Amino acid sequence: MSPVIIGIIAVVFIAAVILLVLNITRNSAMVGGRSSKDREAAVKEANKRLSQNPNDPEALHMLAGVYFDEQNWEKAMKNYENVAEQISQKQIPGIDNFEVHLRYGISARKLNMIDQAYKGFSAARSYRQDNFEVNYELGSLEFDRKNYEKAVQLLQQARIQDPESPAVLRCLGHALFRLKKPKEAMSFIRKAIDLAPEDKESLYTLAECYHEANQTEQALRIFNHLRADPNMGPNCCLTAGTIHLDTRQYEAAIQDFEIGLRHINIKADILAELRYKLATTLIKLNEIGKAIPYLKQLQSENPGYKDVTVLLGKYIELNANRNLQVFLMGSQADFIAICRRIVMTYYPRSKVKITNISVNKNEWADIISEIDTVKWSDVIMFRFIRTQGSIGELIIRDFHSHLKDAKAGKGVCITVGQYTEEAKRYTEARLIDLIEKDRLQAILNSLDAKTAAAAKK
Repeated sequence: MSPVIIGIIAVVFIAAVILLVLNITRNSAMVGGRSSKDREAAVKEANKRLSQNPNDPEALHMLAGVYFDEQNWEKAMKNYENVAEQISQKQIPGIDNFEVHLRYGISARKLNMIDQAYKGFSAARSYRQDNFEVNYELGSLEFDRKNYEKAVQLLQQARIQDPESPAVLRCLGHALFRLKKPKEAMSFIRKAIDLAPEDKESLYTLAECYHEANQTEQALRIFNHLRADPNMGPNCCLTAGTIHLDTRQYEAAIQDFEIGLRHINIKADILAELRYKLATTLIKLNEIGKAIPYLKQLQSENPGYKDVTVLLGKYIELNANRNLQVFLMGSQADFIAICRRIVMTYYPRSKVKITNISVNKNEWADIISEIDTVKWSDVIMFRFIRTQGSIGELIIRDFHSHLKDAKAGKGVCITVGQYTEEAKRYTEARLIDLIEKDRLQAILNSLDAKTAAAAKK
């Protein structure tokens, strides 16, 4: 390369550096579009005029503009508020009423002074109803106030001015979802996510839309994607687990709830519900021992939460008595097996032959048996009722009818609940023994020992 070309390149490079430095210097002397010199002059002039007239609207407007450009929101808001009071009485040449109220609203919004912001934007909209910023800000505020119908109207107006605004599409979609219009909400939220893929809250709301629209697979895909997110994760786990619980996919539901509980800083209401649903799902799988610690933790931290106290009273007892647990909650096959064991050991030192077993759904089982003892022989019919509540006369009448059809000499009706007075009176003149919870528990407690003794014989 020739010395001349090298010299030209060096000159061009030095010139570029000088221009860059000058540009940086000039920009550093500018504040909010004003040079520092212009800013000082404006402030000086405004203060001079205000010293003569504290309510001088032009001076207040000048100061407000300076502070707004500098993003000094507190001072900008105060001065625009003073200007607004002046222009409410008369039109002042050189002052744009719309701009004053708009900037007052923006300043208040930046300071999170919601009522003042609403006031400013509402006043600005009375001058111009087609302004994007006013319609969006008011729509957003109406959304925060849960006035979703108004929010949708204003956001639709803002969308006319800027159809591709992610903020408008997002807020509009969320508002429509709150109005129980998931299918309409989906289209807007999807567009908002396309424009702002990092918006996980909208992604979560999209999943809720799919759920509300019965598009469960799509919803679960998103919830599963967000399960590990530190902010959205607990909610996603709770919702996904609830979907699996409602569709009787208990193992999947347990996994969801357990992942949710691994998060830290979970909101108290979400934490309580995760524990409650995990415990009740474990109970459905007869994992009572695993469920009880969660119920105890709930009772300790949230006294009176739902039916936790009742569940604890019931399942601590069941956990201590495996046979009672099977009687109440076991599969039909396990239930029948334990009923057979009761029949085989009910009459000591007897020979027992079971001749018939019938089941009424999962509510009760009837077992007919031939019993031979040293002193007597007879056909005995047993009814085992799984209901924990009160057993009324109608069920006992039905049992008595079946007893006669089977030509049984006696009936034994066993429940984990209790009998009503009417049911007890009905059996007074009939050969039916009524066994309630306390006696059933004693039978179940001794069952294993009796079975073992019978096996030795």
